[in-house]
Amino acid sequence: MSKIPNELRQQIQQAYTRYLDSRKLKPRYGQKLMIAEIVKGILETDQSPPVCVVEAGTGTGKTVAYLLAMLPLAKHLGKKLVLSTATVALQEQIVLKDLPELLQHSDLSFDFVLAKGRGRYLCLSKLDQSLQADVQNPTPALFDDELALRLEPKTLELYQSFADAYVKGTWDGDRDSWPQEVAADEWSGVTTDHRQCTNRRCANFSACCFYKARQTLDQADCIVANHDLVMADLSLGGGAILPEPEETLYVFDEGHHLPDKALSHFNHQLRLNSWRIWLKQLPATLKRMNKELSEPESLVRAVRPLEAMVTDMLELLQRLDPQVRALAALLAEDNRREEVRYVRFPGGIVPADILEIAQQLEPRSREVQVKLDSLTEKLKEAISEPIPGVDKEIAERWFPTAGRLLARAEAARALWLGLITPDKPGATPQARWLSYHQSVEGEEFELCCSPILAAETLSARLWQRCGGAVVTSATLTALGQFEQLKMRSGIPADSRFAVVPSPFDYAQAAQLRLPQLKAAPNEVDAHDQAIAQELGHCLIADQAALVLFSSWRQMFKVRELVESQLAARIIAQGDCSKQELMKQHKERVDAGKGSVLFGLNSFAEGVDLPGDYLKHVVIAKIPFAVPGRPVEKALDEWVRAQGRDPFMEVAVPDASVRLIQACGRLLRSESDTGLISILDNRLTTKRYGRALLAALPPFGRASGS
Repeated sequence: MSKIPNELRQQIQQAYTRYLDSRKLKPRYGQKLMIAEIVKGILETDQSPPVCVVEAGTGTGKTVAYLLAMLPLAKHLGKKLVLSTATVALQEQIVLKDLPELLQHSDLSFDFVLAKGRGRYLCLSKLDQSLQADVQNPTPALFDDELALRLEPKTLELYQSFADAYVKGTWDGDRDSWPQEVAADEWSGVTTDHRQCTNRRCANFSACCFYKARQTLDQADCIVANHDLVMADLSLGGGAILPEPEETLYVFDEGHHLPDKALSHFNHQLRLNSWRIWLKQLPATLKRMNKELSEPESLVRAVRPLEAMVTDMLELLQRLDPQVRALAALLAEDNRREEVRYVRFPGGIVPADILEIAQQLEPRSREVQVKLDSLTEKLKEAISEPIPGVDKEIAERWFPTAGRLLARAEAARALWLGLITPDKPGATPQARWLSYHQSVEGEEFELCCSPILAAETLSARLWQRCGGAVVTSATLTALGQFEQLKMRSGIPADSRFAVVPSPFDYAQAAQLRLPQLKAAPNEVDAHDQAIAQELGHCLIADQAALVLFSSWRQMFKVRELVESQLAARIIAQGDCSKQELMKQHKERVDAGKGSVLFGLNSFAEGVDLPGDYLKHVVIAKIPFAVPGRPVEKALDEWVRAQGRDPFMEVAVPDASVRLIQACGRLLRSESDTGLISILDNRLTTKRYGRALLAALPPFGRASGS
């Protein structure tokens, strides 16, 4: 355990004092406490690497707190600081407001930059190829969704505008800084990924937009990223996009999202029909490439055996088809009409007939991956060092295609490996399942596997490797404890955990109503009717309200059932974009009219409506997770197999976090006031309901509830 050096302590204290004085602000107890907890959590600990977890209630000023603590700490320890958020809104706030204000109003000196993935930047090589004579993309399409047909005139005009602006220096190649929105299909033609990029071998490397941006990352003290980018970097081994984890101090704001973000980056899936098409096209694509490259022997040897392997795999897929169709037939007919349905493999155990074929497909997929990897390396070599019979420009032109081929092969092999690899004894198991997709294009079957918890993955790739980390959010505890976060995220048990109080006077600012409805949520139709009646009773005509539902079905049904006067004031999620909904809502309030927003649980977070824009939050029922998703059901099964209660250990704590987030929409500043109504009798009639109620902030209680 190391003590905090006096010089560092004084630097942080003076920076905080100067920041407050310069902005004519008063010190906040919670903010000071959070700064102290972070500094102690990183320096005064025996844990290596150090991890500090701080739940800081709304209004604490947590962004300024962790910046004031971590910027000096990072310099003191000789580390880079990576600030990671879950939402674009907070990322923009930090880059455009919080960091510039701190730089201006404190005596701290630091550089900062916004980090983005490679796909947000223009690829000059692909742009050059697209603008070549005949305007014909030279790399062949591998799938219908990759068709690279002759460019439309408007797309060609756009690409020429990109080139002109970049050459003139009026644009930096960042998609987000282009003055107009660029459609995804147009942008995909002129950007790239790590598999299609030749890095220093590229003729445009010195002018590359992405690597210019990377240079600013290397020079900056503070890098603002998002959870997806951090997870993408870790999935590539760390240090591929961001600095090496060992040389980095991380701050994960909105840290409650981290486990779900990790799961989305470390799962595997393969659409069988699409892969079959890809396999059929692979030999022809490679033959065309070899022909253009004059078929040098070194490249022929790399790809010649693939044709026989492809034939074998197509035969195996043919054998697999009746097995997956038999599984899909187990779905009830009404379920099969839905767009996506799942057949989960209990215990993560793949059915024997599918497993047998997967065990044969995996080594063949591995061989395809190895051969394509060899091919891409040869092409990369030919770009920088002459190979007899290989034209450098042709090699450079074909390299992105080879990279896409390799990426597809890697993804397929990862899925087969995930299906056949037994779970380690004592470790949390993998969830494995078959997805059934029904669309206008027909049926599609997708095999999938995923960890049921991100804990082990995050532990190995992040917590055991980082220079140090702070995890913070307004909602990290569940039922007043950090156990749920530890289970899902793998944060070490000996980390420093702290709860910093909000400055809000909850009892005075907000009243909590628990009206006793005539129906419980399990009485579906009656509960819908009871909610509609209660909304007609409790929503004041000229006030702003937000009503949160757990399902589209209930939201639409209640909207049908309410009286016409109330229905006229309702605007609902799905009517238009979220941004447009907020705009309409605020315009109504500014005009002195009442406005009622209907939304799902996604509106329980990230909706910021201060003051008169929100005076009443109504929660239709306890926001339990919608059952049925394979990973959640596999987690439920695993907890139950250990003799524990998944409802009390998983469902109720998760609902506690969501309920606190939903209630948190009401008070966004210390001057906000209003009412919260929860229309679920289980909060008072069930033991778990009373536990959920006790975990809420100490709101005042409305009379009669």
